[in-house]
Order: sequence, then C-alpha cells, then structure tokens
Amino acid sequence: MRQLTIVIPALNAAASLPETFAALEPAIACGLVSHWVLADGGSSDQTLHFARSRGFDIVRSLPGRGVQLAAGAARAIEGMDEDDWLLFLHADTRLEAGWARAVKAFMTAHAGADRAGYFRFALDDDSPAARRLERFVAARCAILRLPYGDQGLLIRAGFYRALGGYGRMRLFEDVDLVRRIGSRRLVPVSARAITSAQRFREEGYMRRSAANLVLLARYFLGADPETLARAYQARRRRRSDLASAASHTEKDSAP
Repeated sequence: MRQLTIVIPALNAAASLPETFAALEPAIACGLVSHWVLADGGSSDQTLHFARSRGFDIVRSLPGRGVQLAAGAARAIEGMDEDDWLLFLHADTRLEAGWARAVKAFMTAHAGADRAGYFRFALDDDSPAARRLERFVAARCAILRLPYGDQGLLIRAGFYRALGGYGRMRLFEDVDLVRRIGSRRLVPVSARAITSAQRFREEGYMRRSAANLVLLARYFLGADPETLARAYQARRRRRSDLASAASHTEKDSAP
C-alpha cells in the first residue's frame, strides 16, 4: 500500500482542528497516513500549540488558502514517491468514520493513474437548509464535476506535480486546480467530508450561497481572483462587524 500524506491549511483554527485531527488518528495508527503537514497562515490562537502537540510538520506561510496549500504541498512532496498520495483537507472539515477504507480502495483502484478523488459534501447541521445545500452540491458535482476544497482532494503525488499544483491564489484555488485536473479524471470517494456550517448559519444559507455563486460566476467570466478575494474578505469583515455590533447591543440592553 502506498503512503498517504495529509495537508491542512489553517488560520486561527484552534476551535475546529482537534476534531479534524481526531478523525485522522485511526488512519495514522494503522500506518495508512505517514505524514501530516499544517500550513499555517499566521495564527494568533492555539492552532500552532495544538499542531505541535500532535506531531504536525508545520510550514509557515503568508495567509491565503491557495498560498498555504501550495506551501504545504511543497513540504509534503519532498522525497515522496510519484505513486504516493496527497490528501488536502480544510481545518474545519472532518472525515466520517470509515473514510480510510474508502481511501484505500480508491488508491488501489487508481494506482499509478492520473486521477483525483473528492468526498461527498456534508454539513454538521441537521436543518432543512443544510440538507438542501448538500443536495445542490451533489448535483453540481454530478453534472459539472466541480467539487470545492471543503470536499477534500485526494491526488497522486506525481499527478499533482505534473499539474503544477495549487496556484498561489487567495480565492478559487480549488476551482483552478479542479479545472486543470479535468472532469474525466475526477472520481468521487465513497465517504463524506463533514464541514462546519457556522458561516452559513451566521450569514444565512441563501445569502451566503448566492453571494458565493456571484463570485464564482465572475471568476468564470474572467475576473481577477485577487479582486474577488478582496470582495470576499470585505464581505466577511462586514459580517463580523454586524455580529460584533449585535453582541454589544445585547449586552447594553441586558438588565
């Protein structure tokens, strides 16, 4: 069995990273996962403390998911065999129980091939809105073969190298790489990647999904990814400011 290296980009992910890592521990214990890399974008919380305690190989990077993924991958593939595998995960995404069996089967079925795998999208929310979004993502993947980074990416090291790896982009680095992989070389993995729904709950499922689709449409129409990243970050700041203002209002009105 070929070895598997996990690469996780993180920025102030202390709240979610322990659960993400806990899902990996059985695969580490059985020897499937041989190396785990954290690409940190400048965390100021306990992310690095936790990562050190769990034996992560830590890479420091400028912030930006594409920049961090590229830096983490560069560290991970040092000395890797062409037919070993990389698995990229977000820090707020955990793989469901039994994922290692599905990944082993995928690696065996596609040994030496130019193939990449992605997991089924799921959210840690039991609401009808979460189920609707999961169905939408399943349809997007089935029709367009367009998984996002929160579905993970399992790819042979040699294939990743040949593609040129992740672009150092702050937004849509996942879409950029998936488009270079090509729909015929993308294969679903029979396990779920369960992502935190916190941002959807905070912003609203419909509002967040619509805003993301607008950004994606602009990207496909040729907009500069850096311009889109600035728009995305401005949206996040506005949401954070509104949440902070609401919190202060609640405190001021408390008896």
